[in-house]
Amino acid sequence: MKVAICPGSFDPVTLGHVDIIERAADIFDEVIVLVMSNSTKKVSLFTIEERIGLLEKCLDKPNVKIDTHSGLLVDYAKSKNAVAIVKGLRAVSDFDYEFQQALTNKSLYPECETVFLCARGDNMFLSSSMVKEVCSLGGDITSFVPASIADIIYKRCKGDK
Repeated sequence: MKVAICPGSFDPVTLGHVDIIERAADIFDEVIVLVMSNSTKKVSLFTIEERIGLLEKCLDKPNVKIDTHSGLLVDYAKSKNAVAIVKGLRAVSDFDYEFQQALTNKSLYPECETVFLCARGDNMFLSSSMVKEVCSLGGDITSFVPASIADIIYKRCKGDK
């Protein structure tokens, strides 16, 4: 069985995330969406448990699982015998960072490849940070996030729990 990991902070999940995850699920036998904390991001909109809940509302492919891990990605990948780490790329700037990560992961876990999937044209600009900013300023995010979670994100941006 070919297992792939789609890691990310998913704070919040966007249509771009869903697209990459679903496309990975068409390629691999099993895809584990791994919700991780991002040490470079100081404040999260949603807790890890809430992000898992949002992903559960958005994903319905039978070969997609959701999990969380707080250590090294490659340690988790090894524990699942993953053959690939799947990352979405939006722009050249994404590639610079992701390429460094891929080389590091490959040196730590040579049996696992990093697979880059290019974002679709309508998702090239889309990021969780952009969604949070637009939402917090009262903008319309309905074309950026799955309809099943848009109201939850709006409420959180307004400060509602």
